[in-house]
Amino acid sequence: MAPSAPCTRAAAALRMKQIALDNQGRTIRRLRAQLATERRGLSTTKKELEDTQVALEASHKVIAGLTEIGLSMSKKIEKMKVKKQQVKANHVECHQKF
Repeated sequence: MAPSAPCTRAAAALRMKQIALDNQGRTIRRLRAQLATERRGLSTTKKELEDTQVALEASHKVIAGLTEIGLSMSKKIEKMKVKKQQVKANHVECHQKF
């Protein structure tokens, strides 16, 4: 019984080491899977951010264009008001002559 005890202890120690290695292997696989999932999530988030930035730039261009159109229209309206006042003044002046 005594000679077989060291073999049994050695075998038990080997089994324990194998179990520990198996557990570490599982942990590594699980962590790699989590890392891959996180990378996919970050990739998706990055793509969404890029799309949002493109849309934001486009909306800024549209706003700038609309502002420019609005300013142009305001100038035209002011010119039309001045012209209308001139026509009205000329009309009144014409009536005063007669």
